[in-house]
Amino acid sequence: MCDLCTKHGEGKIWYKNARNYAGDLLSDLTRRHYIENFLTSAFGEGFQTLGRLETIYRRKGKLPEAVKAAMITKAKTEHFGQVLPIEEISEVVKGARTVVRMPCACRWNIEKKEERCCYAISYGPEAWYKSIDMGYFGKASDEGLEALPADTAIEQMKEMEKNGSVHTIWTMMTPFIGAICNCSPDECLAMRTLSRTSVETMERAEFVAQVDESLCSGCGRCDAQCHFHAIDSHSHSGRAHAHVDPSKCFGCGLCRGVCETHALSLVPR
Repeated sequence: MCDLCTKHGEGKIWYKNARNYAGDLLSDLTRRHYIENFLTSAFGEGFQTLGRLETIYRRKGKLPEAVKAAMITKAKTEHFGQVLPIEEISEVVKGARTVVRMPCACRWNIEKKEERCCYAISYGPEAWYKSIDMGYFGKASDEGLEALPADTAIEQMKEMEKNGSVHTIWTMMTPFIGAICNCSPDECLAMRTLSRTSVETMERAEFVAQVDESLCSGCGRCDAQCHFHAIDSHSHSGRAHAHVDPSKCFGCGLCRGVCETHALSLVPR
């Protein structure tokens, strides 16, 4: 199990622990203040920090270990995520009392483009997202929050997966779980941080991709689809097949969607 499960799972996977969605966590004044300023502090300041760190990484080929450790510690305390395959996302969404689609702060920061691929979820009577300052997106306080039935939200996320989005779940001051996002490598702060500085501000899924070599045709589609560079090609007796490096695999499941021979599956990590 991941570190989040050890600390916040009470013997099970952390995002399946009802306490981590509980409304009583919202009574914490520090968390309320964090949510009110969340878009500016987590994303506005986050992208500025990433820009500075990219410069250091390009110049030296790595970041100082103390800097990496501080970034991860801050993320785990405030806004930390984990990759989830669509099956796990569906389970979380179906259990929510309310589901609201809202603009993605990452895409807004990069392109000033409103793309609604983030889903705020609430399990209790009080919805945390009502404290979000939608003025960040140039909207009034009651604009930009689109309430949806759970099944509709899940179908939308399945369509995003077909276009290469990775499903993730996020805390609003750990361990309170508030949001699901559908991330792309060039437009997501966490994925850009990983690819451009090698710092992991989100956990791998509780699953890892596995190849059935007897079914694999060696076409290479899964390799091209993988955002985490976890798949390459191996050859045995003149026959090529895909190979997954479990140490690099984040368990998103995107590779399964492009495999025409159904050679790829997810198994518990």
